[in-house]
Amino acid sequence: MTEKRYNSFSEELKREFGCRVHRISVDAGFTCPNRDGTVGRSGCIYCGGEGSGSFGIARGLSVTEQIEHGKEVMVRKYKAQKFIAYFQPYSNTYAPVERLRLLYDEALAVRDVVGLIVGTRPDCLPPETLDLLADYARSTYFWLELGLQSPLDKTLEFINRGHDFAAFTAAVKGCRERGIRLCAHVILGLPGETREEMLATAGILNDFRVDGVKVHLLHVMKETPLAELYRRGAVRVMERDDYVGLVCDFLGRLDPAICVQRLTGDGGRDHLVAPLWSLAKFEVLNAVDVELERRGTRQGSQLQK
Repeated sequence: MTEKRYNSFSEELKREFGCRVHRISVDAGFTCPNRDGTVGRSGCIYCGGEGSGSFGIARGLSVTEQIEHGKEVMVRKYKAQKFIAYFQPYSNTYAPVERLRLLYDEALAVRDVVGLIVGTRPDCLPPETLDLLADYARSTYFWLELGLQSPLDKTLEFINRGHDFAAFTAAVKGCRERGIRLCAHVILGLPGETREEMLATAGILNDFRVDGVKVHLLHVMKETPLAELYRRGAVRVMERDDYVGLVCDFLGRLDPAICVQRLTGDGGRDHLVAPLWSLAKFEVLNAVDVELERRGTRQGSQLQK
């Protein structure tokens, strides 16, 4: 396999553990302040009823049972040897620290689980929760995934995010003060954003010195407010070649020290409305590799030396 022209998460895991390591998504029964009435009830306009990007999880089982089920799948499909428990759907720090500690410890107690990834929102990180996460950051392989989506308050308001950019800034500061490794989520193709605004997000991530990034394509999922906007023609999605070119430009502006954990999303065949081309995930990733090779560029190439 040709060496990636970006700092991929798979290579990061190989360097860290020296073997094949895979994430196992876990649904621990969390909700979100944008759904339980704290800041809203309808959620972000793109988020379905089971949480964004949370398809294929063995719901209804305990944390341990979900991980054991996931291990069987990952061993069979990918010959995985070690595993990271990924608390993914909704806001996985949105509970008292006592409950969080019990859930995280349960996951780490499963055989061959070597670390944790916890996904959450910037407004779900009070000091006591950050202190708890810092304990895990010191004792195990740990990533906190933080949804930025966009640094533009006009966009955050349009997508009904329920917090502003200042909330992300404060969360990053809290993580930096405690040595918590941080991966930011961004969405390319959000309504109303220009190409230059989307590309400028890479520079903002550089300035924040985040450790990782997940780049998502805007997906239109069934039974979401975004699906209705798409049906009415009020929102458009990107064509594949346009997205591939945008991702390559984004990578060119991204600090090469930042670990790239994702470059496109998993919409889920049964739930996706558009763009249907995104279902061929590996074709999209291969197209990014081919375009970077054609250009002779790589992550960080457009930064001043």
